[in-house]
Amino acid sequence: MPGEDEESRRVSATTKGETVSSSGTTSAPSPASLAQRAPRPAASQERAEQTTRIEDVTGARSLVLALEHVGADVVFGIPGGAILPAYDPLMDSTALRHILVRHEQGAGHAAEGYAAATGRVGVCMATSGPGATNLVTAIADAYMDSVPMVAITGQVASGSIGTDAFQEADIRGITMPITKHNYLVTDPAQISRVIAEAFHIAGTGRPGPVLVDIAKDALQASTTFAWPPQFELPGYHPVTKPHAKQIREALKLLRGSTQPVLYVGGGVVRARAHAELLALADATGIPVVTTLMARGAFPDSHPLHLGMPGMHGSVAAVTALQRSDLLITLGARFDDRVTGQLSTFAPHAKVIHADIDPAEISKNRVADVPIVGDAKEIIAALTAAVRDEDELPDYGPWRRRTTGWRESYPVGYTPDPDGGLMPQHVLEALGQIAGPEAVYAAGVGQHQMWAAQFIGYERPGAWLNSGGAGTMGYSVPAAMGAKVGEPDRVVWAIDGDGCFQMTNQELATCVINEIPIKVAIINNSSLGMVRQWQSLFYNERYSNTDLHTSVGNRIPDFVKLAEAYGCVGLRCERPEDLEDTIRQAMAIDDRPVVVDFVVERDAMVWPMVPAGISNDDIQIARDVAPQWDREESEAFDQDTDADHDGE
Repeated sequence: MPGEDEESRRVSATTKGETVSSSGTTSAPSPASLAQRAPRPAASQERAEQTTRIEDVTGARSLVLALEHVGADVVFGIPGGAILPAYDPLMDSTALRHILVRHEQGAGHAAEGYAAATGRVGVCMATSGPGATNLVTAIADAYMDSVPMVAITGQVASGSIGTDAFQEADIRGITMPITKHNYLVTDPAQISRVIAEAFHIAGTGRPGPVLVDIAKDALQASTTFAWPPQFELPGYHPVTKPHAKQIREALKLLRGSTQPVLYVGGGVVRARAHAELLALADATGIPVVTTLMARGAFPDSHPLHLGMPGMHGSVAAVTALQRSDLLITLGARFDDRVTGQLSTFAPHAKVIHADIDPAEISKNRVADVPIVGDAKEIIAALTAAVRDEDELPDYGPWRRRTTGWRESYPVGYTPDPDGGLMPQHVLEALGQIAGPEAVYAAGVGQHQMWAAQFIGYERPGAWLNSGGAGTMGYSVPAAMGAKVGEPDRVVWAIDGDGCFQMTNQELATCVINEIPIKVAIINNSSLGMVRQWQSLFYNERYSNTDLHTSVGNRIPDFVKLAEAYGCVGLRCERPEDLEDTIRQAMAIDDRPVVVDFVVERDAMVWPMVPAGISNDDIQIARDVAPQWDREESEAFDQDTDADHDGE
């Protein structure tokens, strides 16, 4: 195979970027340093797989064959000049389904939705220049939320790179900070190897996006396709099994704790460690909170579940974290939307921090016991250690206390006295009718928080959202990708009237490709979350947040827009029509359905902890805080150096 002599010159996957030239050399690090590192092969090479060798194929054909062999089954994309050579052999593939989207951002989010719903690596494809840069938002989104995705882009011919050629953009340089790894390929002989590596890197360790940028002349040139390719990834060896000593140290902290909390993040969902988490909770009797990214990792119906923590978390979840003496942090990263003012977060708690990515441990909050490894392996090891333990402290009083908070301050809402349709009511009814087996893909803003609060999640993969980046426009294409990945499930896109207008063109993709998603537009005629902040912090000065989608005007009329795309369009404006409208939408399976739920525009998301404020100052309504009894309301000293920053 051409270039095999250069296989020792492999760049570490931790260096973020690689250029594979026609000579097979790599840009960094030095060949001498890499030659000293050997462990191999990657997982895809270890499969018992028949060797395939095809002489005299184009680089484009090699790309398609590599995608087939690595197990990809769907690609979301749009052709263009630089990537066009790949689209000719793609037309002949019987194993790959290409879905022509209407915007590259939609391709990226669809790949994310596919990956988040199925646990497999999602694939998107675009041409050079603006095609590639239109993928950047989705790539950044996947990076923030640890979504396994491979983005393939065309690049101008290798001889034109760096000359400001037509539709040239340094997409490798642009995406280096927001990819797990990326490549520029100019040698057709390296395409199959790079694709194999990209899928391996994207789907192992902490999942994430990998970019493969391929020069047009590499796609057009002749090569030999050989599978499986031989490759090494020096420096990329994700730790999956936890160190036994750290498990023992964690057990010591459990023995000394009386108020522990299982603080569960999205890493548990990515690791598919929900069964292990349930076993650990049942074995210990420790209360559980699940972050926005972890909704569904632990059943909402379980008596130990306190809800979601954070800026719009439940009183029980937020308060339990604040008053805990031990945080068992599993696949979470102490995000600012969870911690609030970091120096006052969980001031009396010691921290066990378990994560696949060692860079996350002690990044925001110093861990007393760090555990590096796969969440499934770590949680199973903790559970085994607990079961071997003769006796743990009695957590019963703490459980009763946290359960009391949950029962005293449930997440709720007040009906509109004028009889208007409340958004919380819409999502509560939607969750009850569609049920826990459905998939719910939310946009960003108030409707996202209400969907997280008022729909019950019983399984991982039921809740998809843009958590870290907060990307408007995520919902519709992500729902599309989820439906492609899980065609037998009901998939609802829960969107706001603002978010929906950013990527609703993908309804055309859904209609043409027979992808019957359902869309619930929570239409308050506003950029709702921004309006809420303007109400609370800007003296109700509503600067540029009125969208005119239901109050005074219907621009656009979402029902007519849906019908123009070939979807079924429905509208609901009254509480008495709500359940019938949802059931009508549920009964339609042969095409997408868009439901315009016209809701009360001044409804707000509560509870709330304003940004930069201590979680102790949580409010359950405007200027209304929980009323604790005397014991609960007594002031307690807080460690002003809780984040260990020395200040």
